[in-house]
Amino acid sequence: MSRQKVIVIVGPTAAGKTALAVELARRFDVEVVSVDSRQVYRGMDIGTAKATPEERAQVRHHLVDVVEPTDEFSLALFLALAHAAIGDIVARGRLPLLAGGTGQYLWALLEGWRVPAVPPDTAFRAEMEVLASEQGVEALAQKLAQVDPEALAVVDVRNPRRVIRALEVQRATGAPYSRLRAPGERRYDSLIIGLTMPREALYQRIDQRVDEMLAAGWLDEVRRLLGQGVTPEHPSFASTGYRELAAHLQGETSLEEAARSIKTATHRFVRHQYAWFRLKDTRIHWLDIMDAASAVEQAAQLVRRFLEGTEA
Repeated sequence: MSRQKVIVIVGPTAAGKTALAVELARRFDVEVVSVDSRQVYRGMDIGTAKATPEERAQVRHHLVDVVEPTDEFSLALFLALAHAAIGDIVARGRLPLLAGGTGQYLWALLEGWRVPAVPPDTAFRAEMEVLASEQGVEALAQKLAQVDPEALAVVDVRNPRRVIRALEVQRATGAPYSRLRAPGERRYDSLIIGLTMPREALYQRIDQRVDEMLAAGWLDEVRRLLGQGVTPEHPSFASTGYRELAAHLQGETSLEEAARSIKTATHRFVRHQYAWFRLKDTRIHWLDIMDAASAVEQAAQLVRRFLEGTEA
């Protein structure tokens, strides 16, 4: 049985994934499925760089604005929603285009990871959060190493929430979290296009975009979310920048200091994204976006060949 063809656009934040998706939509009959763990939250628009209303009017986007920022969102839920969205797009005779920078979500979808839908265990999480606050995230990593040493290679051990989730899944299922990455049934035949540029140029673009987001009302967006009962403890506020701006609004830091922290954190996040999307990964067709017009033409040519079945 032949697998469904899907187009994929990956790369670090600020690389221009949304712009390329919209441009390809002008040339091919596609709809976009967002592969972004933050754009799922309603009301978090500026800081997560969602497609603008104008861009969404040009091409339909799925998996954007699907849960409240006070809700839980998981890999298992993403997979269920993504498979459903792809099925809906195909049923209407259109081509799915996956675009986003959340590497775990993308590879789980393409590689068919077996992900149990484990509900949150609030008591266990609270216990682990106390451990982390008293002894540091290193204590969580040590606990994970005891039950699933291989998970240390696939979980961001600097992120307490990620480590706690790995422990939570292992505790609920009795199976090592690392086995979730074992390839399962692959449903899709994918063309993966990666967007990249020299690191220093990318950092400059990120810094400029942070300034533009602040000028566009990002601080007001955070103020509104806080007023709606969202707190820095909610997982949605793990999105880069939201906790920094919340700290400013609570008088803990200046806006200038918050902006510098956001830029530094985003640079660090880019390095993490490149760990998921490696420049040496032969599955990814990397395009240098320093020449944006050329990158668009190369991408369109790759898509055309892929659809014709002539891709090397």
